[in-house]
Amino acid sequence: MADTTKTAQETGSRRKTVIGQVVSNKMNKTIVVEVARQKAHPLYRRVVKRTKKFYAHDEQRTANVGDFVKIEETRPLSKLKRWRLIEVVKRTALVPGEIVAEQVG
Repeated sequence: MADTTKTAQETGSRRKTVIGQVVSNKMNKTIVVEVARQKAHPLYRRVVKRTKKFYAHDEQRTANVGDFVKIEETRPLSKLKRWRLIEVVKRTALVPGEIVAEQVG
């Protein structure tokens, strides 16, 4: 049975890619993505959830809060921005603009 997934060496890319949830898109062409990972505690061997926030470049401003996105490591773009948006994996059901419109109307 052949394995259809390509490794980083086969595709020629050595850049890391991660999938996370957008927690902020208030900056111009920048999104904040929170990546959650589960890791065993070194002493107690219990599974602990660890989260980290990454600043990513979103040129077309396509990602909204709550979306799950794939980001890729890139050269430094600013003081904090070292990642760029590859694709929106899953969109949210409600866009934040729709929530505000429901509350006002």
